[in-house]
Formats: sequence, C-alpha cells, structure tokens
Amino acid sequence: MDLSVLGLKLFRQGTVYSPDHLGIRDVLVAGGKIVAIEANIDPQGLPDCEVIELNGAILCPGFIDQHVHLIGGGGEAGPHTRTPEVRLSHLIKAGITSVVGLLGTDGITRHPESLLAKTRALENEGISAWMLTGSYSLPSVTVTGSIDRDVALIDKIIGVKCAVSDHRSSAPQSSELANMAAQSRTGGLLGSKAGISVFHMGDSPRLLEPLYDVLQNSDVPITKLLPTHVNRSETLFLAAQHFAREGGYIDITSSIDAPIDPALAIVTALNDKVHLSRLTLSSDGNGSQPEFDEEGNLIGFGVAGFDSMPATVRQLVQQHHIPLEVALHPLTRNVAEFLGFAHKGQIASGCDADLVVLNDDLCVQDVWAKGRAMMRDSIVCVKGTFE
Repeated sequence: MDLSVLGLKLFRQGTVYSPDHLGIRDVLVAGGKIVAIEANIDPQGLPDCEVIELNGAILCPGFIDQHVHLIGGGGEAGPHTRTPEVRLSHLIKAGITSVVGLLGTDGITRHPESLLAKTRALENEGISAWMLTGSYSLPSVTVTGSIDRDVALIDKIIGVKCAVSDHRSSAPQSSELANMAAQSRTGGLLGSKAGISVFHMGDSPRLLEPLYDVLQNSDVPITKLLPTHVNRSETLFLAAQHFAREGGYIDITSSIDAPIDPALAIVTALNDKVHLSRLTLSSDGNGSQPEFDEEGNLIGFGVAGFDSMPATVRQLVQQHHIPLEVALHPLTRNVAEFLGFAHKGQIASGCDADLVVLNDDLCVQDVWAKGRAMMRDSIVCVKGTFE
C-alpha cells in the first residue's frame, strides 16, 4: 500500500491550545484529519511522514469566521458602492480556515445562487465553507423557494439570515420572524444541520425585542437564534449580555471598534457573568461599513477586512491579560458548537486538521486547512484560482 496518499504530517513539540492549553505535544495528521495527540510520537515508524518542527511555537485550531460577505455586500450608496468578492488569500492570512457566507442589505442584485457558487469555489480552493440563505429582508430570498427546503436539501446551507432593529430592514412582523426561524429549525432537523437564524442587529431602540418575539411566538430554542453586531452600541450590548445570560449565543463583530471594540466587549461580558461558551466572534469581512447621520443619510463607508480577528486575540492577551485559551474560544470551539460542527474548532482526534501556528507576538505565521499547507512563514502558498 502506498502510504503517501495518507498525507502523513507530524507537528512536533508545539505548545498546543486545543483551544484549551494542553502543553507541549506532538500532533499527527493523516488524510486531512487529526489522528493522535501525544507527548511524543516517534516519526521513525511513519513512512513518508512530513515532520514540522514547531520548537515550542503555539499551535491552535484554525479560526472559524461565521459572518462573511463572500460575494461582497454594500450598495447603500448605489451600484458603485458594492463591495468586492472575498479572495482566498485574505482569509488565509488571518488564520481563517472555515467560513460561513451570507448576503447583506442587497438581496436584489445579489442572489443566494451566486453565494452558493462562491461557497463551493472556496471549498474547491482548499478551505471549508458554508452559507446562510436569505438577506436583510423578509420574505427571504432562497434557492429552492423556501427556507426549510434550502436548509434541508442544499448541503452548504445551514440556516437563514435577516435584519432587525435597523432602518434598512423590511420591518418584519413578529409572526414572519417566528415562521422564518421555525422553517430554518425544521430544515436543520431534516438535513442534520444546525438550522440557525442569524439576526443582523441595527441600533434602533427596539434592540433585541424582535428575538424575544420569536421566542414567544414559536418553540424555536434560544440557542438557534444569534444576534450579531451586538457591540455596535452600548445599549444593544447590555441587552445582548442579558440574552446570553438567559442561554443564548451573541456574536461580537471584530471589525467594529466603536463604541465598544471587540476585545473590550468580550472582557466586559465575562466580567458581567456571561459564560465564555456563549460568546462568538466574527469579522463581517468584505461587508460595507456605512456611516449614517441621525436622519439615516449615508455620509461615508468602508470595507471590513479580516485582520481584526487575530488582532482581537492579541488585544485580549496583550492588553487585557486574558489567557490565550480563553481568547481563542470565541473564534474556534464556541463557533463550532453553535454551528453544529463537531469536526471543527478544536485540536482533537477525529477533527479536521485545520491548524494555525502563532509566533511570539501572537501573529498568524503558518496555516493548514484539512491538512494542506496554505501559508508558511507568513507567506501564502495557496491562492484563489484568479489571484
């Protein structure tokens, strides 16, 4: 038997964060999966095994970014303000090995079919990718004609997204939101997926009221509803912390740095007795970052990047003195648990070999996705098809 097809790789003597701190360990990878984690694994009995000497460097799970505008977002100031598609290399540089794509404000000139194609393209290029159906408005734009059919029948679709408490939303009725969440939940049950509902949160005084309406008007569990961008205002973040203490997940956006930057948001939540497992972090990558005046007029915009994900980890450790294993949870294990990905978000036997090496400054140095080297010594070695 030709054992080279297994792609054996031995990561030797790394300081392993699973994200829990395991100490100095050897990690053996075969067929794109983690197969063993031991204090010492002898490579002599492993033919055709590539040995990667880590010499104590930090080895952690690849980051999961669950809120990315893979085909771009924006358009709030006309067609010329539509943001571009995501490039594979931009994800890799930030240590992101798994993404969930979604639509934004524009569900008219952008379509879930195009998003599905981009999701499959990124998977083909080497990382793991999924998507949400829907956009800001209800009724949801879908591929098959209904949310539950999209989630149940299309492998890459794991849930739905809409916008609430925002002047750009379609001002959905409580019954519409409850039906949306219930359809996603049912589709998830039929398709063995999470069946989640992600709510873009604006900064209107309604705050999380629409999510509580869903809970009152349906039997969808609170763990299937995710408010995102919760650090965009202080009052919204207070409401989000209450939601998390009641058992829900809340998603902090790493590209929002005011009024509450993501690291401060995580520290504040932990100090206010929010359990670490309820916190997730995402980038909103390639989404537009519009700035509106008090009357809702657009006065400026930018484009969100991905560097804010690892930057938040560094800030948590270096400025707020949070242990690295705590800082890693919101973009590894916590996200994987919310999304129902038992094979992602941790360094454990049987999980995908999505691995990141951090240097002494906690910057991303090396990246492997499903056992394939994507970046070595801070140089991307696998790029997108047209990069």
